[in-house]
Amino acid sequence: MTYLITGATGEVGSRVVRQLLERNIRPRGLVRSAEKARSLFGDRVDVCVGDLAAPDSIRGAIQGAGTVFLVNVGPAIPERDKAAAVISKELGVRKIIKLSSLDVEHGLAIGAWHERGEAAIRTTGIPFTFVRPTGFMSNLLAWAHSIRTESIVRSSTADGRRPFIHSEDIASVCLSAILNHEYSREALPITGPESLTFGEVTAIISEAIRRPLSYQVISDQEARERYSRISGSQEETEAHVALWRAIRDGRLAATTDGVERILGRKPIALRQWVSENVRSFLN
Repeated sequence: MTYLITGATGEVGSRVVRQLLERNIRPRGLVRSAEKARSLFGDRVDVCVGDLAAPDSIRGAIQGAGTVFLVNVGPAIPERDKAAAVISKELGVRKIIKLSSLDVEHGLAIGAWHERGEAAIRTTGIPFTFVRPTGFMSNLLAWAHSIRTESIVRSSTADGRRPFIHSEDIASVCLSAILNHEYSREALPITGPESLTFGEVTAIISEAIRRPLSYQVISDQEARERYSRISGSQEETEAHVALWRAIRDGRLAATTDGVERILGRKPIALRQWVSENVRSFLN
């Protein structure tokens, strides 16, 4: 079986690759930078250079693969998922594992992108598993600059809660779906172990860096203006503002037992992630 890992140098994809290597499985990695892939994995991975945004560039990577791990982001998710799925069907892929989002279950814009991508995969008839994580702990690194320079965290989520999940847990669940058939044609909703307010997360980081931090609640408009400075599009900006509003309204606070059920252990706690990344928040 040849396993194609797209996004093989990314936050989750690189961890899936590493976990396969730990099991003495040599995967194939679809990447945009062969140099970055070699720096991470040496010659232990079959590197294919391509971009999911350019379907013709991924045919060679998919050719001969039995399982495809599919990672797409942003408003173009539906089109890119569809293109990869159609090519996979044409080339005889037997299983697609899609890194989706728990937001699919809450009617949010980001979830809608993934929902349409999931639908495109279902249409091909290829057996699938959709891994649906909640918000990544790694996304909290977006706070690093304001913490280092101002000792402030700003958010429009107010006292809303989010059960952030560690990328290692996401990768481990994805790996289980890649290597096993028991989750075929299932969606797997996964979260971290506890639902925290952004103020509580700020306090955990403050304790870890041994410096007082201030948590400031901002308006949707200020959140919109701030995110638009780094956003790729207005659509992406509005999707994130809607996400933060949903958190504030308490719609995304629920935890699931997915990680424990699939991996046989508790999910990794936020405090561990903070301890692993504490340097990012220090001057």
